[in-house]
Amino acid sequence: MNVLVTGSLGQLGLAIRQAAAASKDHYIFTDIDELDICSASVVNEIVDAEKVDAIINCAAYTNVEAAEDNPELAERINADAVANLAAAMKRRNGLLVHISTDYVFGKESYNTPCDEDMKGTPTGVYGLTKLHGEQAVIGSGCKYVIIRTAWLYSENGRNFVKTMLKLTAEKPSLKVVVDQVGTPTYARDLAKAVFGIVEGRLYEGRSGIYNFSNEGAVSWYDFAQAIASLSGHRNCRIEPCRSDEFPSRVIRPAYSVLDKTKIKQTFGVDVPYWRDSLEECLSKIQQL
Repeated sequence: MNVLVTGSLGQLGLAIRQAAAASKDHYIFTDIDELDICSASVVNEIVDAEKVDAIINCAAYTNVEAAEDNPELAERINADAVANLAAAMKRRNGLLVHISTDYVFGKESYNTPCDEDMKGTPTGVYGLTKLHGEQAVIGSGCKYVIIRTAWLYSENGRNFVKTMLKLTAEKPSLKVVVDQVGTPTYARDLAKAVFGIVEGRLYEGRSGIYNFSNEGAVSWYDFAQAIASLSGHRNCRIEPCRSDEFPSRVIRPAYSVLDKTKIKQTFGVDVPYWRDSLEECLSKIQQL
């Protein structure tokens, strides 16, 4: 099987590169310099040339704040480009694995884990354009697996874990919001789940939306405390604060813990506990 991976230089894309290293399938890794997914003709050209059977779309416009100033660009990358990928896979009877986000929620006052059937009512441009991307995939008629995830981090790129490692090593104190609750997602764990679904051909007849984040629930404050404690950065005092102490144009989901029951039951996916995965990531960062 020929598998095209977009956004392969991002956190998840790099993790999928590692997961697929020993695969017998043929993976084609691309990023913005190699493939403009906003162009339908360019997408069709590579899909036909490489005889692509599946696409794993890790590409996205993820700058939540900047999306408010660039709604057309965010829509083009998070929705229109996704429609191009879906149409290409529909034409070839192939699979599209599309990565979405907990930001499709936000307006609701959920206080129980969000399942795949809960209505998405995003509060910002980023979440809205990602929801449009989901709708484009579903409406295309292609075979698809949409995976909503949250709070992604890894040893690569910019993310909350690496930011907290730096700040807790350098600052005597800092404030972190305590009124936003969710679950971190280690990119390697998500990549393993995606790889298992594709490699095992488990997707046939199972098109749908699925949730994946690590197990458990935690606030950003508690997550920061765990990062500092596990890395030995105990000289920085971390104080809890409310979101309104950090004014933002984007209202982030106050509660976006994702229910993983469906992906576990459908595909037999193993979902590690968030703190165990954090320890693994920190160990790898120390080895860099």
